[in-house]
Amino acid sequence: MLDYDKEAERYDASRGGEPRAEAAARAVLSLVRPDARSLLDIACGTGIVTRRFAAAREGMRVTGADLAPAMARYAAARLPGAVVLADCRRLPFRDGEFDAVSSVWLLHLAGGDANVRAIVGECSRVLRPGGVYVTTVDKGASHNVGSDIDAVLASRPPSTAHDAAGLVEEHARAHGLVPAGQARFTGHGQGRSPRRTVADLRRGWFVTLPPGDPRAEHFATRLAALPDQDRPRPDPVFTLRAFAKP
Repeated sequence: MLDYDKEAERYDASRGGEPRAEAAARAVLSLVRPDARSLLDIACGTGIVTRRFAAAREGMRVTGADLAPAMARYAAARLPGAVVLADCRRLPFRDGEFDAVSSVWLLHLAGGDANVRAIVGECSRVLRPGGVYVTTVDKGASHNVGSDIDAVLASRPPSTAHDAAGLVEEHARAHGLVPAGQARFTGHGQGRSPRRTVADLRRGWFVTLPPGDPRAEHFATRLAALPDQDRPRPDPVFTLRAFAKP
């Protein structure tokens, strides 16, 4: 698992910056009712997406929450007075406080099925009746774009996809939420190049291949032999699912 306090300074630049943030925000808001007056963005990170929610919907109160102090500081600079430091498994908000809750690129990092259940349960709890929870699903699969890099990495040890769409829907239904639509958006600037993938391997990006593991170096050697070392392969396309609270 990456240390997101250490990642905070370079997070935006290394993950597509404003173009990706714009695409993500637009897609999330396409699933949020136009009359929503409050939105909670959990695991808001640096706030690069969160601030776009506030800018796009005049009159909608937007709140961000993140567990990593450095991430929350960046977000607070973008949304003064609207960001809290919080564990999304135990949100510090009242029942039914928000018209919408979003979690972009979170559930795949939850660390286990029990944590995903807890997060989805908290999102349901703080939603008012008629509200909607929007989240990314299947993030790992989104990065498989059929490239030569994917072919090299195909035999790496698999990791459990705790954000698989079917599992997330199961948890949502268990907490009284029902499917309410989906959307997709491009992860601009996230297309991998072989050289960047090697660097990511060596800093622990792939959780089943920890830095220093001989298997990681085996994959790094194969990736280094690919052509066009600095040419990004196609960008991933991410999937959002929406769940409504009747």
